[in-house]
Amino acid sequence: MNIPLITDIRGNCLDDGPGIRTIIFFKGCTLHCIWCHNPETYSSSPELSVSRDDCIRCGSCAPVCPQGAISPLHPEITDREKCNLCFQCTGHCPSKARRRVGIPMTVEEVLDICLSDKAFYDVSGGGVTFSGGEPGMYPEWTGQLARQLKDNGISVYMETAGCIPYREVRKHLLPYLSGIYMDIKLIDPELHKRYCGRDNQEILGNFRHFLEDSEELGYEFLPRTPLIPGITDTEDNLRQIAAFYHTNGVTRTQLLPYNPTWYPKAEKLGIRINEELSGLQQPQSIEHLQKCRDIFEEAGIPCI
Repeated sequence: MNIPLITDIRGNCLDDGPGIRTIIFFKGCTLHCIWCHNPETYSSSPELSVSRDDCIRCGSCAPVCPQGAISPLHPEITDREKCNLCFQCTGHCPSKARRRVGIPMTVEEVLDICLSDKAFYDVSGGGVTFSGGEPGMYPEWTGQLARQLKDNGISVYMETAGCIPYREVRKHLLPYLSGIYMDIKLIDPELHKRYCGRDNQEILGNFRHFLEDSEELGYEFLPRTPLIPGITDTEDNLRQIAAFYHTNGVTRTQLLPYNPTWYPKAEKLGIRINEELSGLQQPQSIEHLQKCRDIFEEAGIPCI
């Protein structure tokens, strides 16, 4: 069984599903979208996050680094080529500016955290959402957790990019889900490969499978599109997505406005920001977002 690393478990959330929710962020993704709002989940391996803003320049981390990757004069800087991810520095950082991203957890450990908030789920109609990263990369592990959550009367939603082993997900995970939110970012396969790291043939095929199985298994299925300026929010792309939805009988969708708050997270991990996105640090206007919604409304597909 492929066991995931967890980057965060965030309680009392009002997004990513109905009611009050606990969001579990899985590390690792089959895509590599250049705008990913959770760049710390690109890799399935642990990573070192260093926050310059939180660093108090005490220098406690430098002497304990066996690779000499930290400058005593500038402890907020890490030589990523020297760093071997031993994470010794994180235990000597009083301000928590240095931290390990990605922790192995058992199904039971995650379940206990979720169960502690069950009263909030019950009152609000909420539950647990698997996010990431790509939770569909770990169908057996997530299936075990989803089954135990369902046995405890907790609904489970999953966010997915759809580039996953569908048969395994269908077998181990889908029977225990109350809802799936699936991203459709780009229809053109070459643009999808350029901006997301691979083409979308498998994704579009899995989309149809999810939609068909939602009727048999009774889970909510909601396709979503992140609106990335000049990339996914173009009129041509949105009309192609609307046409694809219409052909496949989709009755509603959700558009996700661009959120530039991912920039600091990428910098902390030493991830270089793509030049095409370097100047896009402002959200879209209300007028532009309405134009995007109008495209789907005109195709008879309301945006929730």
